[in-house]
This record gives sequence, C-alpha cells and structure tokens, in this order.
Amino acid sequence: MPEHNAHRASFRGLALGALGVVFGDIGTSPLYTLKECLHAAGHHKATEADLYGVLSLIFWSLTLVVTMKYLTFIMRADNKGEGGIFALLALVPEQLRAAKPGKISAVAMFAVVGAALLYGDGIITPAISVLGAVEGLAVADARFGVAVVPISCLILVGLFAIQSHGTETVGKLFGPVMLVWFSTLAVLGGYHISHNPEILGALLPHHAIGYFAHHGFSGLHILASVVLAVTGGEALYADMGHFGIRPIRAVWLGFVGPALLLAYFGQGAHALRNPESMANPFFSMVPAGGATYALVVLSSMAAVIASQALISGAFSLTHQAMQLGFFPRVRVRHTAHQMEGQIYIPQVNYFLAAGCLGLVIAFGASSRLAAAYGIAVTGTMAITSAMYFLVVRKTWNWSLGRALALLLLFLAFDLPFLAANIGKFFDGGWVPVLIGLIMLTIMVLWNRGRALIAQKYRLRFPSQEAARQRVAARLVARVPGTAVFMSSSADMLPPVLVHYVERSRSLQETVVLLTIQTAGEPGVTGKRYTVTRQEDGFYRIIVRFGFMEEPNVLPVLEQAVREANIPFVGDEVTYYLGRENFVASPGGQMGAVAESIFSVLQRNAIAADRFFGLPHQQVIEIGTQMDL
Repeated sequence: MPEHNAHRASFRGLALGALGVVFGDIGTSPLYTLKECLHAAGHHKATEADLYGVLSLIFWSLTLVVTMKYLTFIMRADNKGEGGIFALLALVPEQLRAAKPGKISAVAMFAVVGAALLYGDGIITPAISVLGAVEGLAVADARFGVAVVPISCLILVGLFAIQSHGTETVGKLFGPVMLVWFSTLAVLGGYHISHNPEILGALLPHHAIGYFAHHGFSGLHILASVVLAVTGGEALYADMGHFGIRPIRAVWLGFVGPALLLAYFGQGAHALRNPESMANPFFSMVPAGGATYALVVLSSMAAVIASQALISGAFSLTHQAMQLGFFPRVRVRHTAHQMEGQIYIPQVNYFLAAGCLGLVIAFGASSRLAAAYGIAVTGTMAITSAMYFLVVRKTWNWSLGRALALLLLFLAFDLPFLAANIGKFFDGGWVPVLIGLIMLTIMVLWNRGRALIAQKYRLRFPSQEAARQRVAARLVARVPGTAVFMSSSADMLPPVLVHYVERSRSLQETVVLLTIQTAGEPGVTGKRYTVTRQEDGFYRIIVRFGFMEEPNVLPVLEQAVREANIPFVGDEVTYYLGRENFVASPGGQMGAVAESIFSVLQRNAIAADRFFGLPHQQVIEIGTQMDL
C-alpha cells in the first residue's frame, strides 16, 4: 500500500513494524559475517591489519550498498508505493518490455533471472540464520555440537508449520523482539568498543584499501564473505510497500545501522584483546555459560524472524509472478483481512521447507553454507542496478551521462562482489544457481507456453468477425439462460465458445465474454471494469486487477452486470472454461521436452474457476488438444 495512500498507522507503529520485518535478514548477519571474513583471511594467521581491513570493508559496504544505493536511490523507484524486482520491471517503458508472441524481451528476462535468484536467497537465508544462531550452543558447551543440526531442523519444521496460520498474531511480536535484539547488539558492541576504542580507526577507508594492497589480487576473495553483511539490502526494497520509505530510512539511519556497526566493531575490539575469539567472535562477546545460552535463545528468535521475512517475500514474489504471467496458477490464501500483503501459498511453503531442511542436513554448518549464499544475492544486486538504469534513463528521462555515471558507481561494487562469489561456485555456490535455474525454467516455459497458446488461437481465428461467422454457420438454436465464457483476449471471440457451438449447435440467449487483465501496478484504483454491449445478446466485460491483488472475479462481475442491466441470475449462470491438452511432438515450436514440462505445469496449476473464485458447481470445462 503506497505511502501516499498514507499508511494509516502511526509513524511509530510503522517504524516498529519495519524493524520486525524489513531488517530481520540484515539484522542477523552479525551472527556469522565477521566469523566468515576472518576465516577467509585465515583466522589462525590473521593479523591486526587484516582485522582492521575487514571491518573497514564491512563499514563501507553497508554505507555504499545499503545507505547510498538502496535507501538513497533504488527505493525512489516505487510502483505506486511497491518495491521489488517485478515492480521495477513495471516501471520500464512498455516498448522495452514487449516482445514477439512466444518470446520474452531481454528486459523481462533480466527481471525474471533476478526473481529466480531471489528464490535461492529465500531458501538459504532461513537455513544459515538458524544454523548460525544454534551454533552458539557449541560455544557454550562443546558437547552440544552434535545437536546443532537436529535442533536447527526442529526450529525450521516449526517455522514452516505455522505459516498456514499467517503472521498477523506473531507479527505483533516481531518488532519488540527485534528491538531487544538490536539493542543487545548495540550494548554488547559498545561495551567492547569502550575497552578498545582504537578499533574505530577501521572506519577510515585506507584500511580497506590497505587490505587489498597487502594481499594483492588474491585478497579479492574476501569480498565473498564481506557481502554477507549486506544480504538484506534487497529486502529493504522488496518490503517497501508494506511500511513506506520514510519509516524504513528513519529506522536504518537512526537505529539499525548504528546498532549493526557497534556489533561488528565490538566483535573486532574483543578479537583484538582475545585473538582466540576469532573462531566465533559473536558469541564470544559474552561469558560462556548462562549468558551464552540467553544469547543463543535471543539470536534464534531473531533468526526465525529473519527467516519469516524471506519466506513471506517468496510468497509475495510468487504472487506477483503469477499475476504477471510468469508462474502457473497456485492456491493463494490471505491470512489477514486488513493486510492484503499477508498471504500463504502451500506449494511454495513446501518447496522452501524441503530446500531449507536439505541444506541444513547436507551442509551441517553455517560456515559451509556461507559459501552457497553470495551468488544469489550479488547477482540480484547487479540486475537491480541495471534495471534501475533503464528506469532513470527511459522512464525518468535522465541524461545518458548522469544515468551512466550512477550505473557505473553501482557496478563498481556490485560486480566485484559477484566476481568474488562466482569463485565459490564449486564450494556450494552451485546451490542457489541450481534453485534459480529451476525457477527460471518454470517461469520462462510457462510464459512462453501461454504466449504460444494465444498465438495459435489468433492464427486459427484471425478476427472476431471470422469467428462470429463460423459460430453463425454452426448455430442452430439459442436457448434460455446466461453463459459466461472466459476469454484471454479482449478483442477476440474465445475459442472455447467456438468449440462449444461446433459440438452442441446451440448457445444461450445471453453471452458474456469475460476477460481478466493484470495491470502493471500493485492495485487498481477507481473503476476496475468496462462493459461493452454487442449484437445478438453478446456482452464483453473486461475486469482489471493489480499484480498484488487477489483476482476474486465474482463480486466485480455481479456489480458490472447490475450496472449494465444484463440478464444474470447468479445460480443459473453457466461458466465455460477451456482446458488444453498437449501432444508434445517434435514438430511443435516449443520442442517436445519443453512442451512436456509445460504440460506438467499446466496440469498441476490450480483450476481457473478456483483461482478466480467462480462457483465450481456452475462451471463446465471444454478440452482441446494442441501441439506447441
């Protein structure tokens, strides 16, 4: 919900909500980031200069990536208040997004790749966050080491089990818990910095530059671990629509950002005095024993909240992709009446749960899983920069020099981060790439298959007049009643109507041609339907929904027919839907393998009547066979 629609809640309430949801991912990075950086630098032989260099890199990464790139620039590109990769795509001019039938434009493909990589991030984040938190048990007592994986799996099972109940109630606890979490980070960090205030010298950029000067080209691989500090940056943009840009900026600049810096520099100050703490600097900030157990409990709660944000993000991403025609129809449940963004998608939940549990069992430690983390995040960051360039250049009409200068600035840190993480491909980086390829295949094949179906129908019925002539030639009788035919095209006669008349030789006296369109904006304001009266008892109704809305058609349809005085007795209306069966022969444009995959997706997609909220007892499906 757009900020100019002014989030009705108070600024304080929005800020607390943003603290609990938006900053969960980046807020749990101190659990493992410095540890992984020191491991990459070789913590047994890491020097004081290395520690200063790593902390300087973390500080400047947070400053340049989160504060400058996302909060100052990227979050200005909102689509009616909504953020995220698909919202950014919607801001690109139509001529750049359009493509030939059956094809996807390069710009749309770019956005789809970014979205696919975000699924990889959504699977890895819960796994690494929960593992990183539970590993604190081993710091308190080494005997708990064998229990880390089982306990992590139990927490994740519980986390995914409660998704069907929604986050409305639990969400009220998120803000206060994260308030305690960030306050704890700030207090612990500040305490250790007070004992070694010279660590603040790492704020100066020459320490970061000196790290590379000392280690040479091989030192670039440290960026693969430093990027863990900024992994939640994309979430700030994606969740912008829930809270608005002002609360997110205020919370980051006034509380979260300083707390994270205190946490990182506090770990560094403690490591200066106790070099042995480099093995796990976060949990070493408190004495072993009861304090460690308390910190493990608090960090586990924070990790669950961070995971919840990514899981909810995956639900929203799937919903947007589905509405934009890049994903098969799946069942979407809204879990809160007053908050449209809170949704639950069972299939996605099962997919994420299986992926997270598989990663925890297969990798067994956050250090090993960290190698798998960076590629998805850095790939999405680079794609967001390129998409933003198109928006400022083509939509906002910035000069080429100004737009290009900003793009080069963003890529100056995006590409080194990406290059450093590509080197970890065989150490686990293949995991998000594989997940991304699976999701990319699904989205591309679904979009291409649906486009080819529409193209075949257009070739078969090149104009509405030609189709009407064919119907008139076969029609013998008009019978009492009203028929609603779903039509994907707003200017064509639906093929299911032609097929029905050819086989039955009859047609109801009143015929409604219903087209559902998805707008390139989160929600449709004002009137969302148009009604056109045609000859011979035909009416065409076009209903529009935003890509963040649930397409509940029946209430809108009933309002439209009342306004146009169309004969429409609710329980006597028959809805006709088409369902395609595919031959999947080598002769089709799509290819046998691709068409077979598309056919599986089509069969497992939720039926159109359930998806659009039509009364299933009044629905008749008519099948056709085709080869794509």
